[in-house]
Amino acid sequence: MNLILPQKTPDARMGEILKLAVMAVGGQGGGVLTGWIEGMARANGYDVQATSVAGVSQRTGATIYYVEMIPSSAQQPIFALAPSTGDVDVLIASEMMEVGRAVLRGFVTPDRTTLIGSTHRTLAVSEKTVPGDGIANADEVHAAAEIAAQRLILANMEQLAIAQGSVISASLFGALAGSGALPFDRAMFEDAIRAGGKGVEPSLRAFAAGFDAAQNGEPDAPEMAAKPIAQIVGPDVLLRDWQKLINRVGTLPERVHEMAQAGLRKVVNFQDCSYGAVYLERLAEIVGQDDAAHDWKLSITAAKYIANAMSYDDIIRVADLKTRRPRFDRIRAEMGAQDDQLMQLTEFFHPRAEEIAGMLPAKMGARVEANPKRMAQLGRWFGKGRRLRTDSLWAYLMLHFLGGLKGYRLRTHRHAIEIAHMEEWLEQSLTPLSNDYALSVELLKCRRLVKGYSDTHVRGLSKFGTVMGAAKLLHGREDAAVWIARLREAALQDPEGKALAGAIETVRSFT
Repeated sequence: MNLILPQKTPDARMGEILKLAVMAVGGQGGGVLTGWIEGMARANGYDVQATSVAGVSQRTGATIYYVEMIPSSAQQPIFALAPSTGDVDVLIASEMMEVGRAVLRGFVTPDRTTLIGSTHRTLAVSEKTVPGDGIANADEVHAAAEIAAQRLILANMEQLAIAQGSVISASLFGALAGSGALPFDRAMFEDAIRAGGKGVEPSLRAFAAGFDAAQNGEPDAPEMAAKPIAQIVGPDVLLRDWQKLINRVGTLPERVHEMAQAGLRKVVNFQDCSYGAVYLERLAEIVGQDDAAHDWKLSITAAKYIANAMSYDDIIRVADLKTRRPRFDRIRAEMGAQDDQLMQLTEFFHPRAEEIAGMLPAKMGARVEANPKRMAQLGRWFGKGRRLRTDSLWAYLMLHFLGGLKGYRLRTHRHAIEIAHMEEWLEQSLTPLSNDYALSVELLKCRRLVKGYSDTHVRGLSKFGTVMGAAKLLHGREDAAVWIARLREAALQDPEGKALAGAIETVRSFT
């Protein structure tokens, strides 16, 4: 005997439930935005439930806020705790990659979802750790969102909010109002902001900007004026030395002027005008081996990467940069600190034993670095890293002192190492010049792999050595330059060097 249970008819009011998901990066006010939505709905006769699932940390994951609402009635609704695939009416994403994540997770569907997102980028950890350009393609996300959403509203909500002295949650709330996706008029949205009681006027201005963007499209960005070259200031004697160097740049081929002057600025900023003269001497040697028939590509490339090689990141450089006035001004501006507010700033230092040995005089540093016991001792003393509050006098003075050791730098062990490494690189790069001009250019470009400080610098050096070593495997091949370029790009794909290792195996397979 079969037991037949009566089928329960779905509640017709299920279709009246409005479902909103907010995907926000930490610190962008996703909780505030959700609170405004919840408060507005309750104030206008709706039963509401809001939940959230936090991401791992600031930018390795996003917090997903979920809101369900339905007009109040005698029957108590039971709401879901999290969004379901294909069952979201409004999706709000606080950043362009969150737009992409929403589409990938199936929250955005063409039969029902209004997708509101900001086009600005807050780079993910995975994007920042790529040695080269790891920034994801936002155009592909935009194209996918246009296909996936029933209605798409995109604008730089971050910039709209900042322009009004507010934060992105307010402009996104305005875009939600402007979309017409919820059964509430503009005044109800604005009342929700006023009920919050904090930053009301700036929030209302940002709300209005988001509302207008949703209804009329994002306003055209003002034309950016060309960034003026920073004026060189200093004592008259140094300005005269600088002008002499600029005059020497003028003797180089015209195609080389722009890059040579940029490189000269970098080298002089790193050390002094005498060091800049050394830079121009090295560059002139390469210009003498180049010609207009090749459009001076070798010289232009050398102008860039010799400057980078001569301006390495040692402890003196790092300390100098961290105590410069423009840096403090920039951080204060980014934090929105007012003139009457104090700002606490903690600097993280983790020099390896090699950086400490590198600060010693050349011969002494070489002896210390060759002694495993001494290096182990330095590692124990400095390996734990340091957190320095540069808003405190002692920490600032210590870094200011270290940053002021430029006059001593050229006698250090680190400088001797860097100059020897640069000369070896230049020699190896120019060796094939007479037979393969393109290969010499690509080998010069490999200096791009050497960058940063401490462990980052070590990883870059390792990859640089691997790619330069591959030139021997490619000796005599017509496509050697092409393969060096491929290996260099592979080295820039990931910090671990997995892509480079695979590419090297490919090279070995046909050599």
